[in-house]
Amino acid sequence: MRNLSLDDIRRCFSSSADFNEIFDAFQSALALRVEDLDVYRLLFWNHSLTPDEVRLFGEKLAGECPSLAYDVFLWLAGMFEATYSSTDNYELAVTYYQKAAAARPSEAEPYIRACECYDPDLSIPPLTGLLEFVLRGLPNVSDPIPLYQRLAELYSYAGDPRQSEFYRLKAEGGPASPPLQE
Repeated sequence: MRNLSLDDIRRCFSSSADFNEIFDAFQSALALRVEDLDVYRLLFWNHSLTPDEVRLFGEKLAGECPSLAYDVFLWLAGMFEATYSSTDNYELAVTYYQKAAAARPSEAEPYIRACECYDPDLSIPPLTGLLEFVLRGLPNVSDPIPLYQRLAELYSYAGDPRQSEFYRLKAEGGPASPPLQE
């Protein structure tokens, strides 16, 4: 593998259609310890790459540069939400929101954005999985109010008015009766 300059890496990430060339540029970027997410966004948006190839690069980058893991996973989630939602019913997006939350549990954004994937007309992604994910995140986030709001909404979609009201009241800071266990 030859060492590439940062400009060569950018050029390859944005315009090459040869997987081996892109892989070599990726290896060069890692060898140079490039930690600029904007450089890797060029790679993730390369239209010649399959979703599995994008995932391969993203997972490798997050493993090699843990300081970028949260941002990489959040970016991939948003990318899969925007581009592949019709074919995988948001499952890849939710998976990457979960990985982002694991990388930085105190951040509310991955939980909130995962909830935004829910389509009540189609009941996708699975509501029970979203509820479990958000409930697991509650003790970790510094400001749980946005999660309470999302839980109230999700429980409303699930047809559970008692749980929905419980979390709505918690979001408003008022007294709430304990939720019924499911």
